[in-house]
Amino acid sequence: MRTVVQGGLVIDTAPEVTVREVDVLIEDGRIAAVGPGLAAEGAEVIDATDRIVLPGFVDTHRHLWQTALRGIAVDGDLGMYFERVLGGPGTRYRPEDVAVGNLVGALECLDGGITTVQDYSHVQGSAEHADAAVDALERSGIRAVFGFGPTPLGGGAVDGAGLRRLLGRTSDRIGFAVAAIGPAYVPLETVRADWALADELGLPIVVHISSSELAPTPIAMLRDAGMTRANTLYVHGNNLPDAELKLIAESGASVSVTPLVEARLGLGTAVAGRLRAAGVPISLGIDTVASAAGDMFSVMREVLALGHDTFTAAEVLQQATLNGAQALGLPVGSLAIGNEADLMLLRASDLNLAGGLHDPVATVVTSAHPGNVETVLVGGSPVKQNGRLLTTPPLADLSASAAYLHARND
Repeated sequence: MRTVVQGGLVIDTAPEVTVREVDVLIEDGRIAAVGPGLAAEGAEVIDATDRIVLPGFVDTHRHLWQTALRGIAVDGDLGMYFERVLGGPGTRYRPEDVAVGNLVGALECLDGGITTVQDYSHVQGSAEHADAAVDALERSGIRAVFGFGPTPLGGGAVDGAGLRRLLGRTSDRIGFAVAAIGPAYVPLETVRADWALADELGLPIVVHISSSELAPTPIAMLRDAGMTRANTLYVHGNNLPDAELKLIAESGASVSVTPLVEARLGLGTAVAGRLRAAGVPISLGIDTVASAAGDMFSVMREVLALGHDTFTAAEVLQQATLNGAQALGLPVGSLAIGNEADLMLLRASDLNLAGGLHDPVATVVTSAHPGNVETVLVGGSPVKQNGRLLTTPPLADLSASAAYLHARND
């Protein structure tokens, strides 16, 4: 199947951010060519006139199952989040609650141009819970890396048998990761078991990281135990000393920063600037809609504001696209030939974007929002057209789930 996205203003992100008036040719779900006047014979044509075309966003840290708990953990710190989200309703999730939370959350991602999400799922009460989560991801049409792990409230290791069972599933768009609790929160013996499981299965590790009473220097602990890995995605790290950040850089690993949630939950001062100074690759995540907005445009604006003169708008856009793809090891995040054709079209003529074509990159980063996203493709296939998702979000089911969870929490 051939598709040509024709006549748009194209922003690409690799090897550097560029803006050109070119076409994008898609063949069999992948980028085949980018250039002016591409032949459209026999291809479906997407008219991108007055549109900005760019790669889909990559959200490298999100708890999709928490969609029905939107806004309940805004006015408090991390302890309140544990109480209101992981405790209480988090302990009562049924498989159907996980299913609708993941589906609506994934559709919210797609609606706002997030085409890939790392879903850190620590609500695994049973095999049925895990199946419900992955089934929902597949139904949504999103590309995802499903992080399978236990709740931090339990303090245990990742269920190896449960993860092996999930790996028996086949999907073109869903990959898997070990979502470990990590050295800041569990004993080293548990950490060793999780890292050994990841090594055995050949999977990446995703882990929240911080300096804690249990592990004041968790990266040094991992290094000394021979457990630093390039295929590790650390999350947050706001209170880590600079020496710890340098160890992450030396290991070849990367960090997902979630600035909106980190600020709301009081996880520490913004860390992106220190990560850059230490040489650590940075990607962006939403984290949880229980505490913050669920769109990448909001996160980009936060990074740009907190970074002051540290980051340019182009660098922030790369963090939301190319860097996320590299952190997850996926061929997305740019329009490089051979990459998966995950992209979005924004209406450049919308009121909040009007007059911004002298610097389209800065305009997208500072002014765009999900309502500007007209079309979204994942693997060359449309998931949103003419401003509407092709899969109808089951909002009544989400409302019923939220009512059940909140009633049990009162």
